[in-house]
Amino acid sequence: MRLYKTVTVFSTLIAVGSVVVGFMFLDAATLNVSFLGAIVTGALSLVGVSVADGVMSTALAVVGLAGIAFGAGVYTLGTRFRARGMGKSQEDSDEASDNNG
Repeated sequence: MRLYKTVTVFSTLIAVGSVVVGFMFLDAATLNVSFLGAIVTGALSLVGVSVADGVMSTALAVVGLAGIAFGAGVYTLGTRFRARGMGKSQEDSDEASDNNG
């Protein structure tokens, strides 16, 4: 049961964090006045790299969508984890076998 609680807590934490960060990147991609967008642009200019606004918006949007998808995947896998004695899964239940035959 302790392992179940640990997996549930950390998978939910990672999922929520990934989705929030993903939406922050999407916000940075769509708004010109974004805190995160200013940080990324400033960091690139410190290194001496200049990137066109369209390319920057596309890259930030892709990173944002990838973060949201990663968070959704982690949450989905985390909710499939069950501890011993927690009952049968929906596929193994009596209702599923009654409907199939």
